[in-house]
Amino acid sequence: MTNAASANETAAPDAGKAARPFSAFERMVAWRYLRARRKEAFISVIAGFSFVGIMLGVATLIIVMAVMNGFRTELITRILGINGHMIVQPVDGPLDNYAELATKFSAVPGVTMALPLVEGQTLASGRAGAGTGALVRGIRSEDLTKLTTVSNNIRAGDLVGFAAGQGVLIGSRMAADLGITAGDMITLVSPEGDVTPLGVNPRVKAYPVSGVFEIGMSEYDASIIYMPLEEAQLYFNAEGLVQSIELFVSDPDAIDEMRPKIEEAAGRQIFITDWRQRNQTFFSALQVERNVMFMILTLIVLVAALNIISGLIMLVKDKSSDIAILRTMGASANAIMRIFFMTGAAIGTAGTFTGVLLGVIVCINIESIRSFFSWVSGTVLFDPQLYFLSKLPADMNLGETVSVVVMALGLSFLATIFPAWRASRLDPVQALRYE
Repeated sequence: MTNAASANETAAPDAGKAARPFSAFERMVAWRYLRARRKEAFISVIAGFSFVGIMLGVATLIIVMAVMNGFRTELITRILGINGHMIVQPVDGPLDNYAELATKFSAVPGVTMALPLVEGQTLASGRAGAGTGALVRGIRSEDLTKLTTVSNNIRAGDLVGFAAGQGVLIGSRMAADLGITAGDMITLVSPEGDVTPLGVNPRVKAYPVSGVFEIGMSEYDASIIYMPLEEAQLYFNAEGLVQSIELFVSDPDAIDEMRPKIEEAAGRQIFITDWRQRNQTFFSALQVERNVMFMILTLIVLVAALNIISGLIMLVKDKSSDIAILRTMGASANAIMRIFFMTGAAIGTAGTFTGVLLGVIVCINIESIRSFFSWVSGTVLFDPQLYFLSKLPADMNLGETVSVVVMALGLSFLATIFPAWRASRLDPVQALRYE
């Protein structure tokens, strides 16, 4: 008689109480079957792999979902922090009354800021002659002060020269690429220059760098130059005009409700685009990638759950004589089913919550972990040149984490039903005969 059978004899007085679901007797037997013995080493190895598989699957799901959520949140924060939520452009003529319109738009409830802008593409070069493409944005100094994403992130220099109309602001990555910093000169070349009898000559002009900003999104830090509005109008031959007025609203998700109010305040024919239209392809791709990654990583948990099935089937076969003894002592078929269900469910539950703990720890320390592996490998992991952001973000969502836990527990519990049912259907007479 096995050790488990001996334990069953000591539990015989409680076996008659097996009619009460998940009684102390059932929990004790299930716990004894979870404990490793020398003759059950192979079964214990399968159970261990099932536990590790579920743990890694859950942790990986939580980490990947958190990183993708953080990536999306950071991108939206930075994109909406520097670009308007709504862009107003004229339809019936040049936008020459931009100051009046900006005042009207600012008075609309829900609008926090209205920025008249002049934009143009240029070639920027520094002292060493290195050049890079740049987007020049002409903006009023008082509006730039309100644009805290830029004004609160000046890494070198200040806004004094910009406010006086005698300097420009450039991004930190552009400054590094051109080898310049605050106080140096930057040369801008615009293809839309002066018209002469010999054709159009590119306009070339040097400006002092008043300050260097760092938004944290590499694409913007490497390509945007802020110039005083009046100077930009002169540089791009747009005296007294702007190309658009960008509006910032208190609730970017409610821009559809703002459209009629903006059109009414304009008092003229305008064309409005919003941040969702300008970035629709990008954020749609992020959403598709996120859903596909969730489905792919769910397969890890599914494979681990299948390991629970194989491990429990082998355990049922190994414990057939114990099951027969339990049945002869009065344990019902349902009690046997609950015992093996608890045995398999314990593996899934322990693996799931251990995976949650591991995932939370990794998410909290994700940037330190990235820096460590970058140092070990000697390469730049999560290169800002490719992923737009200067650091690896992680934003855990409670609803998603709960859904991962429910999914993992559901798969684990479903995986235990068939082996547990098979154990409950075992004939005790045949089990004892062949033991």
